[in-house]
Amino acid sequence: MRVLVTGGAGFIGSHTIDVLLEKGHAVRVLDSLAPPVHEEGVLPAYMPADAEFLRGDVRDAAALRRALNDVDAVIHLAAYQDYLTDFSKFFHVNTVGTALLYELIVQDKLPIQKIVVASSQATYGEGKYACMQDAPMHAHGKTFFPALRPEAQLKQRDWQVHCPECGAEMQWQVTDEAQVNPHNQYAMSKYTQEMVALNLGQRYNIPTTCMRYSIVQGKRQSFRNAYSGILRTFTQRLLAGHAPVCYEDGMQVRDYVYVGDVARANVLALTDARTDFQVFNVGGECAVTVLEYARLLANKINPALAPDVPGMYRFGDTRHIVSDVSKLKALGWTPTKTVDAIADEYVAWAVSQSDRRDYYVEAQAGMLARGTLRAAN
Repeated sequence: MRVLVTGGAGFIGSHTIDVLLEKGHAVRVLDSLAPPVHEEGVLPAYMPADAEFLRGDVRDAAALRRALNDVDAVIHLAAYQDYLTDFSKFFHVNTVGTALLYELIVQDKLPIQKIVVASSQATYGEGKYACMQDAPMHAHGKTFFPALRPEAQLKQRDWQVHCPECGAEMQWQVTDEAQVNPHNQYAMSKYTQEMVALNLGQRYNIPTTCMRYSIVQGKRQSFRNAYSGILRTFTQRLLAGHAPVCYEDGMQVRDYVYVGDVARANVLALTDARTDFQVFNVGGECAVTVLEYARLLANKINPALAPDVPGMYRFGDTRHIVSDVSKLKALGWTPTKTVDAIADEYVAWAVSQSDRRDYYVEAQAGMLARGTLRAAN
């Protein structure tokens, strides 16, 4: 097949292209090469010469139409990711850009055989929890999909998720694909993107699959992108001789997945009709606290630097989220790398990069100025 990969010069996109080329597919890339992920207009050195490259924005109909010409399928990875308060941009890029993709395919009667759309674990918000308290108003182990934690609670350094009925601290559960509960602007834009893709795909008979990635980790993660996760942030801090900074109390549980495993999942979804018009979690089955991750990296890079836990929190962030990947595993996919192995590969890669430096201080200043990052009492 001839496959268009939007956002293909990015982190997940470039690894997906590698897998596509290995399997004999022809690849065209559409990417805006825009900051903060990229240095403006600079094509990364890791991009293979075998992939045709077009520079353009997925919101630009002319650019997207050129990119769609004579392709058989699309892996749609182009997205806006951040914690900033430019709310409309999330929807313009993620939701409207996806709607434009389907609009052009339908209007121009393009023979697209499959579209794979990148979504996010963020659509679950806090995900599934169980209240283990024996309470008059509910049974032991009753499950909930809780709302955003109130800021008044976070200001008092009460980081836990409480039962909406009895007030007890709840226990997180692995979250399957059945129910979403997006809390922040990015999560809402990704879920509306899913609705556009799946509903228009079904209506116009364009086979479509949406992939909800957990926190994707591995080499080629942009050093400049503050959204890209704690592996990048903590590694940069430690290599620069600074302690990694953990928000809240550092006990948040997260689910990390290797970028190579995500790339394989994307290509599986592209080529397996059993995935048509469905949503799949793509996670690593690695439930790790932020503090554990900080200590793991410190032990590898600079054991003398203990994690810093200053009591700050990201407004609108979730406490715990771990994805259930059994639905995707039933199709033959499985994650292959542990958090420890991912960290080893990333640190070795980061050390070799000439543009590596600690971007944390300026990123923190930006988040504080916009109210995205806040201090507890």
